[in-house]
Amino acid sequence: MSAPVARAAARPSIQVAAPSRREFLYYIWGASMALLLGQTSAGLIWFAFPRFKEGEFGGTFAFNPEELPNAGAAPVTVASGRFHISHTPEGLRALYQVCTHLGCLPKWVPTNFRFECPCHGSKFELNGAWIEGPAPRNLDRFIATVTYADGSTVETPADGGPIPLDPEQEITSIQIDTGARIVGELHP
Repeated sequence: MSAPVARAAARPSIQVAAPSRREFLYYIWGASMALLLGQTSAGLIWFAFPRFKEGEFGGTFAFNPEELPNAGAAPVTVASGRFHISHTPEGLRALYQVCTHLGCLPKWVPTNFRFECPCHGSKFELNGAWIEGPAPRNLDRFIATVTYADGSTVETPADGGPIPLDPEQEITSIQIDTGARIVGELHP
C-alpha cells in the first residue's frame, strides 16, 4: 500500500445525524420567539420616538409676523397647528385650540369678544383665562419664540405668560412649538 492511500484510510469519517423531531421543534420555537421579540422591539422604538416635521402638529410652525393681529384685536386661528395667536396689551400668546374640559374646540365669537366652547358652554377671555363654564382651568398654551430684526429672541415664559412685544423693533419670525404645551392654571 502506498503512503497517500494509507493516510486516507486512516482518517476518521464524520457522519452528521439529522436532528430529531424534538430538536427541530426546539430550534423553530427559539427562532419564532427571537423574531417576535425583534418585531415587538422595532414597533416600540418606531412609536416611542415620534418624528414631527415642521408645519405638522406636534412640530414647529412658522407664523407670518405680518398676520399678527393688533393688540386687543380678534385672534388668528391656525387650524393645521391647532392654536390661536392672541395679541393682548400684555403681549403675544399661542393658545391651544382645545377646551380644557372635554377636548372640544372653542371658537372665537366676535360679538361677545371671547372664546366659547360649543359643547358645554365654557368661556375664555382673549388671553385664554377662564370666564365661566365647566372647564377646570385656563386654556393651555404653546411655547412661542419671537425673533426681531436685530437677531434677539424672546420666548414664552415657563409659566405660560405673554411674550411682551417691543413696538420699536421689527419682528422677523414667530415660531410656535406645538410639541411643548404649558398647562393652564386652575381657576378658583
